[in-house]
Amino acid sequence: MKIFLLLALSLLALRSECFAQVSGNIAYSQPYGKLRPDQNERDKRLLPQSEMPPGSNTMFLDASVLMNVPADEFVAVFAVSQEGVTSVECNQKMDAVLNQFIGSLKPLGVGSNDVFVDFIAQEKIYNYQVQDNVAKEVLSGFELKKNVSIHYHDKSLLDQLVIAASNEKIFDLIKVDYIVKDPGPIQSRLMEEAAGIIKRKATTYDKLFGIVLLSPPQVYANKPSVYYPSEMYDAYAAYESEQVNQPRTAIQNLRKTRTFYFNPLNANGFDTVINPVVVEPVVQFTLYLQLKYDIDLKKSKPDGKP
Repeated sequence: MKIFLLLALSLLALRSECFAQVSGNIAYSQPYGKLRPDQNERDKRLLPQSEMPPGSNTMFLDASVLMNVPADEFVAVFAVSQEGVTSVECNQKMDAVLNQFIGSLKPLGVGSNDVFVDFIAQEKIYNYQVQDNVAKEVLSGFELKKNVSIHYHDKSLLDQLVIAASNEKIFDLIKVDYIVKDPGPIQSRLMEEAAGIIKRKATTYDKLFGIVLLSPPQVYANKPSVYYPSEMYDAYAAYESEQVNQPRTAIQNLRKTRTFYFNPLNANGFDTVINPVVVEPVVQFTLYLQLKYDIDLKKSKPDGKP
């Protein structure tokens, strides 16, 4: 009874709306990609010495489950900036661009309640005036920055949003947030899968090794995680190049293109993967569940035979 109460409380604590991100230009700030989620999943399976079983009459059974979940809704975030000699001029230019951009979204089915303009910063711009041998820094203007968040449901709409933004000279797509509206059933599914795996392992140990485990077990670890697409993008630049060792030779390098790609967690280290085929960026939910059982020494047989 205690185990079911603990599991229920864990699920209730996790029932909140989950947000996730797919890559925009935010991928340039993601240096490690999949490495950190991989390490986090490995760390879940390590127990400190203080949490090890107290004696030879107990044992741990665990389960690690991964579920790939497509998003229900999306939010695209664009960065907009305008420069002007005065602050008033900046605001006038910004208002003109935003009004035109937001107006172009209505034919796409994006209403006013699905758009939010976030004021980011207004900064001074300085230049240098060079006279004789003196370079004097002077105020030359202002720069105003705002972000536009656009909520939509159809994932194919993003291409049209990018075109509408580029028509207004808006070229910086910061990110796209992937939204999973109700993670509660997902967490319940993960818990059911993990519990089923542990029960099957207990049956297997009884059948193969004669280890009979007593119920109810104790919950030693209940560790859920959610990984967002922006955390799961890796990058590389594919090229081969020679080195020039000629003294006093000017070298002009060509620009090498970086490739970004969605690199999600795979089945490695998991007992099961729900929705294993990934063809688009998804939100990845994981659960590591570990239970401690007491061993029935009277019924257990060392040769594995009852």
